[in-house]
Amino acid sequence: MSYNETLRGNRSPSCFRQVALSTIKVALPVFWRGCVLTLLVAAGSGAGYGGGPANEPQRAFPNVPRDYLREADTIPEFWVSTVEGVHAFLLARVHKGTLAVIGTSAGGRPIEAVFYGRGRQGNGTTTFSGSLGAKDVKAYYGPDYGKRVYVAMAAVHGGEFEGIVGLVNLLAVLESGCDLRGRTWPGIVAQAARIDRIIVIPIVNMDGRARVPLRMEAFRGTDGTISQYLNTGGWPSGELIGWPECKAFIPLEFSSTQFPGGYPNDNGVNFMHDDFLGARQPETQALLELAARERPDLILNLHTGVGSEDYHPRMIRPMLEEALTPAFNGFYRAVHTGLTRAGLQGSRDLSIEADPSRAPRGVYNLDTALDLHCGAMSVVIEFPSHGYAGQNQKGEMVVQSPDKLVTAELVVQEEAMRYLADAGGRSRWAAGTKQ
Repeated sequence: MSYNETLRGNRSPSCFRQVALSTIKVALPVFWRGCVLTLLVAAGSGAGYGGGPANEPQRAFPNVPRDYLREADTIPEFWVSTVEGVHAFLLARVHKGTLAVIGTSAGGRPIEAVFYGRGRQGNGTTTFSGSLGAKDVKAYYGPDYGKRVYVAMAAVHGGEFEGIVGLVNLLAVLESGCDLRGRTWPGIVAQAARIDRIIVIPIVNMDGRARVPLRMEAFRGTDGTISQYLNTGGWPSGELIGWPECKAFIPLEFSSTQFPGGYPNDNGVNFMHDDFLGARQPETQALLELAARERPDLILNLHTGVGSEDYHPRMIRPMLEEALTPAFNGFYRAVHTGLTRAGLQGSRDLSIEADPSRAPRGVYNLDTALDLHCGAMSVVIEFPSHGYAGQNQKGEMVVQSPDKLVTAELVVQEEAMRYLADAGGRSRWAAGTKQ
C-alpha cells in the first residue's frame, strides 16, 4: 500500500469504556469486537503485522531461557504495546485522524502512521541543502513555511515498549480527549489544536517488535539484565551482546546469537545507525521519504534506556546543525520544566532539572540524518523501563510504574507541542540570515 492509501479516517467517538479481550491481550472498548474478530483471523494467519517465525522466539530461537519470556502477572488495560494490539487499536479507534501505511519493514511488515491536520501545501524552490547555501530555509519549505509540523515516533528499537504505549495513549487523547486510563488531557487537546500537522508512528521497527513476544515484561527489581537481553540480544553462551557493544555488529548475523534482540530489523540492522549515505534499510527510507514530503519542524524519537543512576526521563542532545542549538536548549528547558512540575524528575529544582547543559550528547545517527535531510530538529527522549528499577540522585531506589510512565510520556507530548506552537518552527528557529 502506498503512503497516500487511507486505511481508516472518519468521525471521533467520545471517551470510551474499556473491556479486556484476553484473546489478543489488549484493552478494547465494547464497540471494537466486530473489528477484532477479523483481526484475530488476520493475526492468526500471519498476515503481515506479526505472523511468522520472527514472532515465535521459542521456535526460531529455542535456547532463550524460558524465564526471560515471562510476562508481568498483571497487565493494565492501557498497556497496548504489541504489533497486533497496536494494529487493532489503530483500525478500531482512529476516526479523526487518517491511518496510512508509510512503508514496509525489511521483514515485509507494514509501518503504520496516523495523520492529523493539513500539511504544507506546495513545494519549495530548492533542496534543504540549497536553502542553507542560499541562507533562507523558506526556499525549501515553500509557501507554507510558517506551518507547524510535528512528528512523534517510537520503537526504532523494537524491544522498547514505553514509547509505543505512550503514543497509543496519545492517539486516544487526540481522538477522544482521554487516554486509555480514562484520564482527560485538556492541555494536549489545546496544544494539538495549535499545530497544523501531527503525525504519529507508534512502531517504526515492526520486525524488532514482532520478535520480542511479550506485551509487558515481568518486573525484575534492580536487575536490568533481561530487559537488555530482550533488546540488544545475547550470544550463544547467554552472555549479553550489550549496549553500546551491540552497535559494533551492524548487520548482526542472527545465526551467531542465542537471540538477536529487538534492536535490529529482519536484515539484522539497527537502523538508528544505518548506512545513511549508502544502502539504506527500508524503514530508514520510509522515514526519509516521509520527512521529505511533510518537511516537519520537530521529530520526537522515543526510546527506553535512561541511565539507572538518575532514573527519570531525559532528553539527549542530538548531533544536529549548530544553528539549532538555541532551539534545542529552549526545547529541553520546556520539556524538563513540565516533567519537573509534574513530579517526574529527580528533584523539584528547575535550575537543575531544566538545565540543558545536563543533556547527554548523542552521536551521528538517525536524528542527524533526518535533520540534514529536511531541517527538522529530531530529538531522542529516553524513558525508564517498566521492567526494572533504578536510583535517584540520592541513591534511593526508583520504581517507574506503568501508570507513571504513561503520564510521563503524555507530559512530554504536551510540552513538546506547546513549545512548537509557541516557538514557531524551523523557519523561526534557524531561518538563515536572509529575512
